[in-house]
Amino acid sequence: MSNQQAVLEMPHRTVLLEQAVDALAIEGARAGGVYVDGTFGRGGHSRLILQRLGEKGRLIAFDKDPYAIATAEKIEDRRFEIVHDSFATMGEALEARGIAQVDGILLDLGISSPQVDDAARGFSFRFDGPLDMRMDTTRGISAAQWLATETEQTIGKVIRDYGEERYAFQIAKAIAARRAIEPISTTRQLAEIVARAVKTREKGKDPATRTFQAVRIFINKELEELEIGLEAAFQKLGPQGRLAVISFHSLEDRIVKRFMASKANAPQPDRRLPIRAIDLPQPDLKLLSKMKPSDAEVAENPRARSAIMRVAERLTAGGAR
Repeated sequence: MSNQQAVLEMPHRTVLLEQAVDALAIEGARAGGVYVDGTFGRGGHSRLILQRLGEKGRLIAFDKDPYAIATAEKIEDRRFEIVHDSFATMGEALEARGIAQVDGILLDLGISSPQVDDAARGFSFRFDGPLDMRMDTTRGISAAQWLATETEQTIGKVIRDYGEERYAFQIAKAIAARRAIEPISTTRQLAEIVARAVKTREKGKDPATRTFQAVRIFINKELEELEIGLEAAFQKLGPQGRLAVISFHSLEDRIVKRFMASKANAPQPDRRLPIRAIDLPQPDLKLLSKMKPSDAEVAENPRARSAIMRVAERLTAGGAR
């Protein structure tokens, strides 16, 4: 069995599967609409969306991971199309397909179990492998290349800002000291460097957790792409279109929460001005729900424990079909 085949067959449990697809309200006339799965992963959400779509419905999915693309290409359904790119490009991608507005968009921001569990991808400190961490292995620089060339100060800032790590600059100093002796090319090397630099350990959490998260986020430009993708999603949603976003750490959730809140609160003029209520600025989004996985789901899939899903509905008119 090839490495790619082995990766494709690794198990993956989709977080908030039913709840996320329920949030898109694919029923009645909406079943014939256009939907976007911005993070195909291993296709759990996409497959359930396809089950609920009518014959005239359409699903456009995005993913940067070549292994995810290989999985998606096995889906034989004329209503489905996979795009090998970030969901941040959905505006241009949908325009190129003649799609001016959509009925629902789902963004699951977590990394899939096969990505984490494949040592060759370099995402996990639990397995020794090449220090890569790229979602899309066909482009960009690896984590090892970045750590070999970036300044100690910048490495420290990345670990502090994206990992919320209190010992960020001590870790960066340790990385700089080690790379002066030998290349840091494996996940085990980085995990050992962090373990020696971190003075106190959080209960139940490996000391390398925050550093690996920070480097992964930075290498893949995850937060920048999230901000771009949220605005692109908003621009493409038609009236009553649903946006559901599942985040897995506070940095992501903070961006999602603030974005949705900014669209749900229309700026109001001075109350002393003689303006009729009907003429007041109206919000663009209605906040519908915030949801976490049930205790039962977390028990079956511990990786779901930090997930938060926020759902909003477009109130104002988007693009025209």
